[in-house]
Amino acid sequence: MARNKMLQENSIKLSSSYAVASKAKDYSQLMKFNLTFMVVFSSVVGYLLVPGVEFNLVKVLLLFAGGLLVSGSANTINQIWEKNTDKLMARTAVRPLPAGRMHDNEAIVLAVITGVAGLLVMGYCFNWLSAALSGLSLVLYGFVYTPWKKWNSLAVLVGAIPGAMPPLIGWAAGANNLSEGGWSLFAIQFLWQFPHFWAIAWIAYKDYARAGFKMLPGSGEPNKYTAIQAAMYTLLLIPAGVAPYLLKITGSISAIVAILAGIFFLYRAVNLYRKNDVPAARKLMFGSYIYLTIVQLVQLLDKA
Repeated sequence: MARNKMLQENSIKLSSSYAVASKAKDYSQLMKFNLTFMVVFSSVVGYLLVPGVEFNLVKVLLLFAGGLLVSGSANTINQIWEKNTDKLMARTAVRPLPAGRMHDNEAIVLAVITGVAGLLVMGYCFNWLSAALSGLSLVLYGFVYTPWKKWNSLAVLVGAIPGAMPPLIGWAAGANNLSEGGWSLFAIQFLWQFPHFWAIAWIAYKDYARAGFKMLPGSGEPNKYTAIQAAMYTLLLIPAGVAPYLLKITGSISAIVAILAGIFFLYRAVNLYRKNDVPAARKLMFGSYIYLTIVQLVQLLDKA
């Protein structure tokens, strides 16, 4: 009798633990924590590159927390908007809202709580300029870029603005201004967005077309016009990558690395133009991650 009761209690505990783990996983999917980490890292880079700002673990963790909360809120809003279209795409149909594991109201509450909490962290722990920029980024991504994706391919241009704001937000958090140093970091990430997103849209073209999203330029199909557009932006990244050095934010090593990484990225874009296929687009997508990670890491290590 006692043994059966113990087994029953253990079963209840296991069931409760599973429910908690499942809910945590759903929240993580909703807020896209894996993707958000890279976004927030860009914000930390911008913060640490401000002249006079030294590494402070508490401040870095607070910046991570604020960024994760605001970005998580924006991603949640994005998925609330796109619940019905997410059902149509294989890679997104398993998300909590389209799969029916979470109600819209729960997602709305989560978006409000995380968004407000993130803005308060940025405002009180850093300054209200960085909080205002974070709020602007949230609104542009959640309420402008997201619905625009069904209208025309200019959505990528609109989405590139909040996508490029993290390093500028980090700069504002450290400097409490919007000087040229922050804008140079913004410019790099802004230009980077285009080949990055077009490579993804090329790979997921059928899924996006099924959902009615217009993500590719021109005719909206994966073709040489899209590839040449991607190559143009990667070419512009080469001089943009040197700007932080010219502004005396970083040293000469970062400029050399930015040029070499830019040439590598450009090669991947030219390869997409030559081959005009999904494998080349996938290489360009991974190349975009390699480019941004290397350039930002070296900027940190080579701070002037």
